[in-house]
Amino acid sequence: MKKLKFLVALTTDDNDYQIEQSESAEQAARKTGVDVQIVYAQNDAINQSTQLLKGVQAPKELRPDAVIFEPVGGTALPQVAKAAVSAGIGWVILNRDASYIGELRKTAAAPVFAISSDHVEIGRIQGRQMAALLRGGGAALYIQGPSENSAAQDRTAGMQETKPPGVQVIMLKAQWTQESAQRAVRSWLKLTTSQRAAIDLISAQDDSMAMGARDAFKELTNEDERERWLGLPFTGCDGLPKTGQSWVRSGLLAATVFVPPNAGQAIEMLVDALQNRQMPAERVVTAAVSIPALDTLARKKP
Repeated sequence: MKKLKFLVALTTDDNDYQIEQSESAEQAARKTGVDVQIVYAQNDAINQSTQLLKGVQAPKELRPDAVIFEPVGGTALPQVAKAAVSAGIGWVILNRDASYIGELRKTAAAPVFAISSDHVEIGRIQGRQMAALLRGGGAALYIQGPSENSAAQDRTAGMQETKPPGVQVIMLKAQWTQESAQRAVRSWLKLTTSQRAAIDLISAQDDSMAMGARDAFKELTNEDERERWLGLPFTGCDGLPKTGQSWVRSGLLAATVFVPPNAGQAIEMLVDALQNRQMPAERVVTAAVSIPALDTLARKKP
């Protein structure tokens, strides 16, 4: 059997979760003996579409056997998906649902499926963390991912579902990177409304954005104001061992949500499906957990 070749397309190389996705893909490739090419869209949906079309439309001997990608924009590139399946290329979507999957599977000769975290549940966990950290109510500054991104939308919906009624939320938007969150918070701090806001907690939809918020508060020239902001609890999401979990242990984050990387799992599922000529389940969901555990967080002194 020929050596399998997969194209892995990720959103950016400036995000700890995406870096971990890349590492998990490389580890799975070594384990299964496949070749992987990893490309990054740098948070540009047009760039990502171009990268994927280049692979799909390459001469047959250069085409990948499957594409694994985490979408940047609001859609999961249905036209590119259709072109890939028509060319006999497998198609796997990471961390996003797409309504076209079921239709493509009816005619696909190669595996077509989605593997994702439950983003609504991730948001619910963040809402429960708010409840544990703000037992007397209060206000949270919440840094959301891009508004057109369904994962960001789902995490926000889950958070709103479980946060206590007594916790008010002020929302900012960033681009899943530390620098973008730093810019968003920096701009917000210049508004007169920020000076009147009595914020009790900073929460972000990923750990890098939580750290970007910390970076913005570090820039404040008034020492008392700077220390007040940096003394608030910060929470994030992704919870990877070298970043989020480490920041919780050091006290930079009060809590995070561990979201298992799934690019490697997608590769292993693809290899098994191609070797056994079977179509995997249409959708696979991985489980997220609070770090620290919610009961541990609730026992901490407010």
